[in-house]
Amino acid sequence: MTARLLGRSLRLWRLGLAACLSLTATTLQAASPEPVAGSDGMVVSAQHLASDIGADVLRHGGNAVDAAVAVGYALAVVYPQAGNLGGGGFMTLRLSDGRTTFLDFREKAPGAATATMFQDTAGKVVPGLSTDSWKAVGVPGTVLGLETARVRYGTLPRSVLMAPAIKLAREGFTLGQGDVGALVQESTALARDPAARRIFLPSGRPLTKGDRLVQADLAKTLALISAKGPAAVYEGPIGAAIAEASAKGGGILTTADFKRYRVRELKPVECDYRGFHVISAPPPSSGGVAICEALNILSGYDVAAAGFHSATETHDLVEALRRTYVDRNNRLGDPDFVANPLGELLDSAYAARLRAGIDPERPTPSSTLGPSAAVHEGRNTTQYDVVDKAGNAVSVTYTLNDWFGAHRVAGATGILMNNEMDDFTSKPGVPNLYGLVEGANNAIAPGKTPLSSMSPTILTRDGKVALVIGSPGGSRIITITLEAIINMVDHGMDVQEAIDAPRIHHQWLPDTIYLEPFALSADTRRLLEARGYKLEDEGQWGIAEGIAVGAPRLTPARRATGAPLSLGAPPLAGATLFGAHDPRGGAGSAVPVR
Repeated sequence: MTARLLGRSLRLWRLGLAACLSLTATTLQAASPEPVAGSDGMVVSAQHLASDIGADVLRHGGNAVDAAVAVGYALAVVYPQAGNLGGGGFMTLRLSDGRTTFLDFREKAPGAATATMFQDTAGKVVPGLSTDSWKAVGVPGTVLGLETARVRYGTLPRSVLMAPAIKLAREGFTLGQGDVGALVQESTALARDPAARRIFLPSGRPLTKGDRLVQADLAKTLALISAKGPAAVYEGPIGAAIAEASAKGGGILTTADFKRYRVRELKPVECDYRGFHVISAPPPSSGGVAICEALNILSGYDVAAAGFHSATETHDLVEALRRTYVDRNNRLGDPDFVANPLGELLDSAYAARLRAGIDPERPTPSSTLGPSAAVHEGRNTTQYDVVDKAGNAVSVTYTLNDWFGAHRVAGATGILMNNEMDDFTSKPGVPNLYGLVEGANNAIAPGKTPLSSMSPTILTRDGKVALVIGSPGGSRIITITLEAIINMVDHGMDVQEAIDAPRIHHQWLPDTIYLEPFALSADTRRLLEARGYKLEDEGQWGIAEGIAVGAPRLTPARRATGAPLSLGAPPLAGATLFGAHDPRGGAGSAVPVR
């Protein structure tokens, strides 16, 4: 599909999107808007107040890492369903001097965790135990992760970066329509926990638009972290309070687990695709490996000529994903526990062998590609991106796993706790809530980090940052991020169009292509079904955030004849940064610094 025809499709899709969104529905414009333009910095996140705070840090001399730290703490206040102190995540960095690095501050299994802790005496998985209990809580890493980033790569004091979050928690903020959807949806689960109920249902009902969310306990916790640093959590009273709440609730977290927690700084996964250099998340994330493996396979096809979501492109994409997820689910895990064969999986020769096994017309039955085993991964993370005027770029994905994690607040700390233990394999071969399947590499073990699909990603071209991209969405993070890259590199979309475009997803098992509304034309559906594909319609998924650098598009858009169009004049004189927030999330924003 050409860029011009895609524009018409996107206009139709956005009209339907407003009616389909359930959690964060807002009134959407009929046409995909231009990306937000800036020249001296850009911040994009899932909550507009957090984006504003990050942009303000940049205006006052902070760099991209400073802004990312401030946004991370702010989201813990204004985006409680996924922003967090009680969870963990990943940060991909590309510094202005060309250095790249990756911080892993993902949650870890407590020391008392066992491979069978979510099974009964008969070996059957106990429903809900890995999601709705204190045993579901992993050791959180966010506070130490943000502080590690600040100390190693930031420039401003912790107190300066945390002050806005502390003020928002203490004084509260007025909820907009985009803030209340998740609160309403999760109100029954939140009401079961007395501490959570006091915060989020203070009058016995869910907070609604126009209400003020005040989090006095969280303000005190943030103030203590600001004053004492991570020691307040990992060696002090905050960690002790969380451990006490866990013990009272039947959990297994201890103060020793907090003392043992460490942030890992790792080498990112890197690969090349059609002149762009991709920098993404390494294990314990599967995201960077899967994205690069899929791109390596797709590099052997003329994706641009096939057209956006044509039968040919969809076939090639799905067959690449089918093979990628087999490797993702069976061959990757925490690098401290599992030997990850990155050299093989990222090798172009390996991609060529996989591509040679793809029938150009018929689907490969997933059952023929590998053994099945269950993957556990919640979809409700959050992504944010920052680029500063010096060219430093930061991509962060962090999470509580499900919306509001385990729906439990740790005593008087005000901290919502994760249910990240569900991301481990409770029992190989048993599908989790989201139907993913993986192997024993991701079995539970003390101190182990569960495999993740979180994919904070940065693309460069000619030694300069070109794109910062990522999304929540559980196992679909990989396909969301991958499709955004393809949409820009192969189809010439600008960053907003690439994020807005309707999505497809295939994850090996179940052997089904999942479709957002308007993802495929009726003719394309019939062609794919005639080939033997199973299609299933769903609502929207993911809330991607992106920043394009230099121009709104990475490659020229194309006319119907194939003649290239220009990259497009920046909509603001002197603009070099173009931010895009996903309309699937109604509370977020892209905020420029000019």
